[in-house]
Amino acid sequence: MPKKNKNEKVKEENKVKIGIIGGSGLDKLDIFKDKTEIKVSTPYGDPSDVLICGMIGDVEVIILPRHGKEHQIPPTQVNYRANIQALKDQGCTHVLATTACGSLKEEIGRGHLVILDQFIDFTRHRQVTFHEKFEKGPVHTPMAEPFDKELRDNLINSCRELHLTYHPKGTVVTIEGPRFSTKAESHMFIKWGADVINMSIAPEAVLANEAGLKYAAIAMSTDYDCWKDDEKPVTWDMIVSVMEKNTKNVTKLLLNVIPKIK
Repeated sequence: MPKKNKNEKVKEENKVKIGIIGGSGLDKLDIFKDKTEIKVSTPYGDPSDVLICGMIGDVEVIILPRHGKEHQIPPTQVNYRANIQALKDQGCTHVLATTACGSLKEEIGRGHLVILDQFIDFTRHRQVTFHEKFEKGPVHTPMAEPFDKELRDNLINSCRELHLTYHPKGTVVTIEGPRFSTKAESHMFIKWGADVINMSIAPEAVLANEAGLKYAAIAMSTDYDCWKDDEKPVTWDMIVSVMEKNTKNVTKLLLNVIPKIK
C-alpha cells in the first residue's frame, strides 16, 4: 500500500464528518439514497442504536437516533456518553442535534425553529461527564458558549435562505423527564430566563464539548408546556402531531446546511 504524502495526511485530518443526533419526531430521518448501518460499542456501553452512514453531497454523515429507531429509550436512560463517543470514534468532527421542545415564550409558536445558544441543566440522574477521575490532573471544560458559533451561523443563514420561521438564539432548560412540568415549574423556568424546554440537550452538549466536537442544536417548538392558561397542557400526542407536520422543514435545513460546513 503506497504511503500517504504530507498533503494527503493534512487533508484527511481536516476532513469534515458530521454526526446528526435525531431527537423526538426525527428518530427515523431518511436523507440518504445509499446508506449503510454499522453496530458499534464504546467503553461507555452501546449507543442508542446502530449508526446510519451515508453521504450528503461530498460530506460523510452519520445519523444516530437519540432514543432508538422505535423511540424505545426514555430521556434519562439514553446513554449520552456512548452516543457522543461512538460519533467521535467514527471520526465525526461536528454534531448537529435535533430536538422537540416546549415554548416558554408567546412569540415562539408551534413549528418554529430555535437555533439554541445557551442551556440550563435541570437534570439530576445522568452521567454528564467523561471525567469521572482526574487521572492526569483536573479537567474543567469551559461551557460559557456551549453551542459552536460557526455552526449556529450556518444554521441561521440556511433558515434565512429557506424562508423558515426561526429564532436565531434561545436558552433551553433541560429537565429530567419523562414527565412534563408542573405549572409551578413551568413558570419558574420562565423566570429563570429559559425560552424553551426539553429533556435531552444539556448533557449532550456538555459531553460533545468535553469530546472536542463542534456541536449545535436545532429545536422545534411543538407546544407551550403548561404555563399558558388559554392552552391545553402539553401531551405526547400533541408533540407527535406538530413534528409530523414540520419534520420536512428540519430535513430541508439539514440538507441545506451540511454542504456549507467547513
